[in-house]
Amino acid sequence: MSVFARGLDLARAFYEESVAPLLGGASHAAALVGWGSDVLGYDTHRSADHGWGPRLQVFVEPGDVRSIRETIDARLPGEFHGWPTRFGWDAVPVSHQVEIVPLAEWLRHRLGFDPRQEISVQNWLSTPQQTLLETIAGAVFHDDRGELTRVRESLAWYPDELWLWLLACQWRRIDQEEAFVGRTAELGDELGSRVVTARLVRDMMRLGFLLERRYAPYSKWLGSAFQELGVGAAIGGALTAALAAENYANRESALVVAVEELATRHNTLGITRTVEARTRLFYERPYRVLRSGRFAEACLERISDPWLRSLPLTGAIDQFVDSTEVLTRQETFTAVGTVYQTWSAASSHGGRTGDP
Repeated sequence: MSVFARGLDLARAFYEESVAPLLGGASHAAALVGWGSDVLGYDTHRSADHGWGPRLQVFVEPGDVRSIRETIDARLPGEFHGWPTRFGWDAVPVSHQVEIVPLAEWLRHRLGFDPRQEISVQNWLSTPQQTLLETIAGAVFHDDRGELTRVRESLAWYPDELWLWLLACQWRRIDQEEAFVGRTAELGDELGSRVVTARLVRDMMRLGFLLERRYAPYSKWLGSAFQELGVGAAIGGALTAALAAENYANRESALVVAVEELATRHNTLGITRTVEARTRLFYERPYRVLRSGRFAEACLERISDPWLRSLPLTGAIDQFVDSTEVLTRQETFTAVGTVYQTWSAASSHGGRTGDP
């Protein structure tokens, strides 16, 4: 009977005991990266019922792919530690799940570009955080040339000016809706007030990831990963209270606690001028808000890149696109990313600039 082990541990043992001896000394890197709850470390017994088992990638030179695939096909054992080494799910046919592929091919298939070369600003903006996270998460078991390790290091986080711009865009998202919680409640629209609250909670969570320089995973793991952040421990209770609140007063109080803590943490980073972190009334209306656009403006003051400043404050692709069909398909999110060039060109012909 098979005993459940975390996928990363199973993959490491699978490589060391069953796969590595079949590689015949060929230069390679071996890892478990890419899709899967096991890559992010969130797999449980439930994960084992679907697309889960002994698996990994082996990155080799193009000339070695065929011979190594043939060896793995012929000599891989039928099971490992009680788990079948050949399995399938959904439209994936039953086969062993040792992926033998050149690193460049795998990277272009996953990302749409090769990060071993220069990574353009558009590459960064076009790639969902989930995809970047899948590339740097997981584990590397062997890397004799260090190439895969360098790729992961190069993708570890955004360049500084781009990070500031993404922060500006996330603060702007909050700024655009923070007063709507009160306005909808004032109209007796309880459902609408709750919907806006939920949107703000997610935006605050994603801001927390940006402040701590961590890529945010997609919705299934967003809450789990948020709890691992320092800011998650600080405001997780307030965000939960905001979602559970039965009336506007309690909803607003919880959101105020959360947004003021985020503002304080922004100031603590020292990446912009200090901005007053306390909430205030929304002009003459009785809604307590941070006026989060002030933080967006402070970020933009530190950005000198004219191309970034020419763009509308949309952020990276997953800050303005919420479609799984787009964010999980490389050919689609790469194509959508070309919109940045269109926006920049429009700005150069008299459209808006990146200034607030």
